[in-house]
Parts: sequence; structure tokens; C-alpha cells
Amino acid sequence: MIHEIERKIELEIERNRIRVTIFHGEDEQVIKLNLEEARELRKDLDKALEDYSQRKQIRID
Repeated sequence: MIHEIERKIELEIERNRIRVTIFHGEDEQVIKLNLEEARELRKDLDKALEDYSQRKQIRID
């Protein structure tokens, strides 16, 4: 029996914050970030994606 967990991320702009809602299965988590925190998250995510891309290219024999 295979169970698939649906994952989804929604971003909303509120008055002074960015609201990030992460849905995983029946659960959800809400994170509210100010603009500086959102910018830091963007930088960290860009770096993690770049690292992932580079590691994907490395062949281990």
C-alpha cells in the first residue's frame, strides 16, 4: 500500500509581512516573516538550491 503525502507551499503578502503556509498531508504550518527575514530566506534557499545542483553533477565512482 503506497501513501502519497501531498506537499504544497503558498506565499501571501500581508500588510507588513510575508505569510508562508506549508501544507504536508493533512497538516499545515504557517510562518510569518518580515521583509528582512524573507530576504534572508531567499538568499539561503538560493544557496541551498545551487549547492544541490552542484552536488547532483558530481559523480561518485
